[in-house]
Amino acid sequence: MISIYRWDCHSNCGGWQGDSPLPDGGAASLADGEIWWIDLENPTEAEEAAVFGKFLPIHPLTLEDITKPRREPDRGPHLPKVEEFSDYLFVIINPLCAELTLGAGKRESQGISRCSTSTQLSAVLAKRVLITHHFESSTAVTEVKQFLTRHTGLAARGPDYLFHLVLDASVDEYSPVVDRLSDRLDTIESRMFRRPPDGLLARLLKLKRRIVSLRKTLILEREVLMRLTRGEFELVDEREIAYYRNVYDHLVRYTELVEAAREMVSDLLQSYMAALSNRLNGIMKVLAMISTVVLPMSLIAGIYGMNFKVLPELEWTWGYPFALGLMLTTAIVSLAIFRWRKWF
Repeated sequence: MISIYRWDCHSNCGGWQGDSPLPDGGAASLADGEIWWIDLENPTEAEEAAVFGKFLPIHPLTLEDITKPRREPDRGPHLPKVEEFSDYLFVIINPLCAELTLGAGKRESQGISRCSTSTQLSAVLAKRVLITHHFESSTAVTEVKQFLTRHTGLAARGPDYLFHLVLDASVDEYSPVVDRLSDRLDTIESRMFRRPPDGLLARLLKLKRRIVSLRKTLILEREVLMRLTRGEFELVDEREIAYYRNVYDHLVRYTELVEAAREMVSDLLQSYMAALSNRLNGIMKVLAMISTVVLPMSLIAGIYGMNFKVLPELEWTWGYPFALGLMLTTAIVSLAIFRWRKWF
């Protein structure tokens, strides 16, 4: 589906228009005062050809990166990157999937485990055009569209500012997710040393996979934002760099929080394994004590249970009480030694 928005900024960018037809002359035919935003949500190949083939031709490798989730669905989204071409800037980011961000108020187990961590949002930034492409619904794009309906005049700042709004909304989606991860880890930590629940190891490993995936995405997006804030791209105006730097600061903070969560889940895994080892050692210690106590008693029973014809105590009246007493004495002595050695 193609959503086309056009602003005519000759008169304070007062006109927001949706679903405008693509001009026959392509992006090069746009007037100086026009700003276009074309959003492609789960588009068909014909729609992609109309936008990336006729309206704003792009390099085949760029189109290959954009369509990767459709061509290789089992390999996941393309990792974040930024590339500059002669007439456009190509950026890929990995926003959180819509199901995950919409579940911000629910339990972490209902939000994180039902979808992949991130999706792919590709952006082509030209002089007067911003094209966003995504195969899944994007909460960030929806929020920016709603924001621009109330503040149409901001489109006069250009496509680089519009893209900053998309980046800002995308990065802010990490806040509730990271908070839920931290709360979940705090809950697990408080319960671990009281009575670890069943399946805790599988839950920790699952959380670790999610955290590692988030960390990888955030680190790569941080590199992308760092390049956008350095002023090395002509299509990012100098006055907009401060806004990109603000987004970069937020991303750095979330990266540090995810890094702390990764260290915490690793510590919890080590603590859980140590707790399991201690429990196993305790069980083995009890079993070893029982075996040590029973062993001399079994020896005595085995001696007097031998089938020899001549055993002096067999005809003795007090032979049976003597054997039981001897067994009891060895058990008491063994327990006394354990107590003296402070083994229990």
